[in-house]
Amino acid sequence: MSDREPPRRRVPGPARPPRPRGAVRRQPGPGARPARRPSGARPPAQRPLRLGSPRPRLRTVGLALTLVLLVFVVRLLQVQAVDASAYAARAEQHRYVVHTLTAERGDITDRNGVALAVSEDAYDITADPTMFNAKQLKIHDGPERAAALLAPILGQDQAVIVKKLRPKNKLSRYAKLASRRTPQVWKQIKDLKTALAKKAETDHTTVNVLAGVLAEPSSKRVYPNGDLAAGILGWVNAAGRGGGGIEQELNKQLTGKDGQIRYAQSGGREVPTAGSTETPAVPGTDIALTIDRDIQWAAQNAITEQVKKSKADRGYVVVQDTRSGQILAIANSPGFDPNDLSKANPATMGNAALQDAYEPGSTAKVMSMAAVLEQKAATPLTHVVVPNRLHRGDRLFQDDIDHATWHLTLNGVLAKSSNIGTILATGQLGKTQPEANKVLYSYLRKFGIGSYTGLGFPGETRGILAPSGKWSTSQQYTIPFGQGFSINAVQAASVYSTIANGGVRVAPTLVRGTKGADGRFTPAPKPKATRVVSEKTAKALAQMLESVVDDEQGTGGKARIPGYRVAGKTGTANRVDPATGRYHGYTSSFAGFAPADKPRITVYCAIQNATSGSYFGGQICGPIFKQVMEFALKTLQVPPTGAPPANLPVTYKP
Repeated sequence: MSDREPPRRRVPGPARPPRPRGAVRRQPGPGARPARRPSGARPPAQRPLRLGSPRPRLRTVGLALTLVLLVFVVRLLQVQAVDASAYAARAEQHRYVVHTLTAERGDITDRNGVALAVSEDAYDITADPTMFNAKQLKIHDGPERAAALLAPILGQDQAVIVKKLRPKNKLSRYAKLASRRTPQVWKQIKDLKTALAKKAETDHTTVNVLAGVLAEPSSKRVYPNGDLAAGILGWVNAAGRGGGGIEQELNKQLTGKDGQIRYAQSGGREVPTAGSTETPAVPGTDIALTIDRDIQWAAQNAITEQVKKSKADRGYVVVQDTRSGQILAIANSPGFDPNDLSKANPATMGNAALQDAYEPGSTAKVMSMAAVLEQKAATPLTHVVVPNRLHRGDRLFQDDIDHATWHLTLNGVLAKSSNIGTILATGQLGKTQPEANKVLYSYLRKFGIGSYTGLGFPGETRGILAPSGKWSTSQQYTIPFGQGFSINAVQAASVYSTIANGGVRVAPTLVRGTKGADGRFTPAPKPKATRVVSEKTAKALAQMLESVVDDEQGTGGKARIPGYRVAGKTGTANRVDPATGRYHGYTSSFAGFAPADKPRITVYCAIQNATSGSYFGGQICGPIFKQVMEFALKTLQVPPTGAPPANLPVTYKP
């Protein structure tokens, strides 16, 4: 048998359908599976779906991701490396808050340490406007809601508060809503903030619209005695600076130096764990004045009552220690209350005793007599024939009362306040009238007329005194009896203190000393002392001034004080109306010191334009002098000397 497999027999299959004409016969490729012959009718074979290559898409996505990551990397480098310090600074700015620590203003006391002006704790109510915007509060009317709550507490209009809480500068983080509010006001706001915050924790519809309201410690100036010595003290304005008086003059010493505190905050609250830095404030210097509060009260009470009674424009009283020059009181009427400037009349907010310039009248005759005595042109007992009228220059002079010819001593000329007698006496100061004028002018200047007092007080006038060469024809004869030049009240008081101090003028002072932050008291420098006339002349003048008060013919009888020897002088001058510049009304005055033989206190009083009752100085200012002088003598425990008065003669028999 053969090992070969026998040949297979081919079985004929079904006939193939004829191939369409023009069709190309498909040749199987290598490895292709042999096509089977259909056993029956089958649908035509479907072609397989072939996908495009994914590589281009992957490259595109990868490139995009690379670019995005590159942007993030560049930005990260910029934030953390290039602009790191700038962003850190901005973060610090928004996180940390810097507040000024206002220095406590120094106190002002009287000579005995009694408080006249003090500072009390207060708060400046502030806000962070960025904490009231819609993004922060999730509401659009945050400023309006906050203003509605704050307005009645701060006493301000809602629209004003809204404007501050919605500033034009959207980045502004500071707004001052109110200055120097009491601790009670801040407590009201703080309690309201706390209540809103607690309610917001449980009620999500409640918004704490006061979260951005803050407070800065400050101080408020308070004057415990109301209007007492207001003309001396002045006031502090809204900016915290002295607006008048001692508050303005010594503002730099009183103010001190502000400090600063810096701390982290979140949501308007301090973050305790973040730490803080503080530069303490340095308090201002305390000022001790020479004023005695009790004497100041007596003077102010007396002049206020008389100004009202006389229906006068104003009045002033000055009390001075004759030995030291220290001012014990300066009282003005009408005055003002520095605690409530809204009710003050601007015309009364100064210190008229230093700021008003007026013609002194007969109280100035003491300077004329001082010149006559010092120049040895006459003595207190020199005889002076005083006619009813005296023609000098282009005027006819007369005394305040019509009289027959008087036969007076020089002492009597002063006691009876004769204008004619004073003109005749000062005419003996030189061989000619111009020479006499020059001598008198030199003495007026020595007494401080035409110069500042030395107090350095804001708005003080030095008065008006023309050089003798420029005196008009009438001034040559009116200046000796106190018309034709002007002074202020403190200058007038200083003239009499000079006589009382043995002829030595001690510059007036208002400041006794200072006390710094270390508590150490530093006395004020001693004032300048200048001899004006001799001690002999001063003593003679004091005796002559006693006759004005004690002698029955004197004009100052209402100034007598039982048990004390009193030296004084009346004055009634034509008054220049400051509004029109013309003479209208009178300046009534009285000046003197006590005890006359051992002087301790000078008192000067002046009333402007009395329109009710008498306008003579001896009648309306003499009682004021007596009232204030009596009180001052008792307060300072000055005893009577017990020595008999000089009783110089007023008249003589021809």
